[in-house]
Amino acid sequence: MEQPEDMASLSEFDSLAGSIPATKVEITVSCRNLLDKDMFSKSDPLCVMYTQGMENKQWREFGRTEVIDNTLNPDFVRKFIVDYFFEEKQNLRFDLYDVDSKSPDLSKHDFLGQAFCTLGEIVGSPGSRLEKSLTGVPGKKCGTIILSAEELSNCRDVATMQFCANKLDKKDFFGKSDPFLVFYRSNEDGTFTICHKTEVMKNTLNPVWQTFSIPVRALCNGDYDRTIKVEVYDWDRDGSHDFIGEFTTSYRELARGQSQFNIYEVVNPKKKMKKKKYVNSGTVTLLSFAVESECTFLDYIKGGTQINFTVAIDFTASNGNPSQSTSLHYMSPYQLNAYALALTAVGEIIQHYDSDKMFPALGFGAKLPPDGRVSHEFPLNGNQENPSCCGIDGILEAYHHSLRTVQLYGPTNFAPVVTHVARNAAEVQDGSQYSVLLIITDGVISDMAQTKEAIVNAAKLPMSIIIIGVGQAEFDAMVELDGDDVRISSRGKLAERDIVQFVPFRDYVDRTGNHVLSMARLARDVLAEIPDQLVSYMKAQGIRPRTLPAAPAHSPPQSPARTPPASPLHTHI
Repeated sequence: MEQPEDMASLSEFDSLAGSIPATKVEITVSCRNLLDKDMFSKSDPLCVMYTQGMENKQWREFGRTEVIDNTLNPDFVRKFIVDYFFEEKQNLRFDLYDVDSKSPDLSKHDFLGQAFCTLGEIVGSPGSRLEKSLTGVPGKKCGTIILSAEELSNCRDVATMQFCANKLDKKDFFGKSDPFLVFYRSNEDGTFTICHKTEVMKNTLNPVWQTFSIPVRALCNGDYDRTIKVEVYDWDRDGSHDFIGEFTTSYRELARGQSQFNIYEVVNPKKKMKKKKYVNSGTVTLLSFAVESECTFLDYIKGGTQINFTVAIDFTASNGNPSQSTSLHYMSPYQLNAYALALTAVGEIIQHYDSDKMFPALGFGAKLPPDGRVSHEFPLNGNQENPSCCGIDGILEAYHHSLRTVQLYGPTNFAPVVTHVARNAAEVQDGSQYSVLLIITDGVISDMAQTKEAIVNAAKLPMSIIIIGVGQAEFDAMVELDGDDVRISSRGKLAERDIVQFVPFRDYVDRTGNHVLSMARLARDVLAEIPDQLVSYMKAQGIRPRTLPAAPAHSPPQSPARTPPASPLHTHI
């Protein structure tokens, strides 16, 4: 969108960059057929949830449910509220105890069994409901645990608002001011984090800024009474913007909409201290306010959207002879090579969002037996009819099998595998399936023009592409395909959305050899964009999650109900 003449752009930034969790999820726990440890009555169960640190792998107690007397089939009321990140493997452990006294010391109570899972496993299960057998008491059947996940609703509200100002202080010598607003949310510790900047309005003391939208969690992290600070500046070309003044408000105040409560005096504290007659440096008025609930990634997953994961591996000769230890494809008996590490890191997380766990695995750039023809789209398992492998282990097995049977060759062509996945994605565009293609390559691409065209065509479809570059090559072409800085185009046609994420594997190789941590970081960085890419496709196509009714016609916003203080039933991080 072109900016009108009277606006100057400010550097873009992400309103959520202050690392607010993508969303909060509430976990509900039930159990069936627990062990009976009490002689004269049934067990009195309690569930304890633990989370695992990414760095040290230590289990930390996160919270406990209430104790329910006399039952082997408890439905616990107290929930666990956890921050959910699609791109991280969030390990959880649930321990069950039969409580025999008031002691908080767990060793004083009878252990009834435990279960391990990841948050992604719960969320990715049908209806976000996971059943697992409890284990840990030798020779006994411990029953089952049922875990369900529900996204907290205040995470998905998006507020849309517009402001104007009157009689702002004149700051420029030759003209009026060039005002813009900066919004900050307050943190628990009293500090402020920037969350939105308006555009600059040139040469006016009575600006009317454009309407803007911002997630409510970015504005106040779901706390409607938390202070929101707004600063007013006069823009200067050299970046030394002049402070005009500030005011504070809250989400609850803003939600009243246009009213006498939402006209704010802009005050410059220094001027106020110096000048006795100082009143203000102008006023800012809220012109409009509306709040809508956005459909989120978890809404689609809960509604049954499956993520189809396909992997494509580079078998070009530039990788080096697989039988030599200098090769990127070298199969050491002691450790996985870069290809296998990258594939495992990403696959381990994404597999939980695909119910059949059957993943197509392709290779490109090799000569195939028996006649030595070059292929840029061959099944690693050798089955032309069905290139799917069972689980991540199945892909690794097929990859190792291919290394022993094909001859590394060239050139490095991406377009055939991109087109292969796009063909499958084009067959189902109703929102029930979304494809993710992981390309692992040593780099220098030979069919840039064709690949760009394939990506531009794929951007219309329910799919995303992850490229991981292994080895020491220059990856300039990959950065161009990523399209973060400049949206990719082909024959003058821009991609409808950014669907490619590229990272170089070498940035994640831990010098200390801690592969677990460095691969977790790799997975986090390549997968972080997938939820937004999936939602952007669904929104562009007007597809709503299956479980949600269509949104009612928009009514004027109500003042939000006062949120009660966190109840004792909620355990927060």
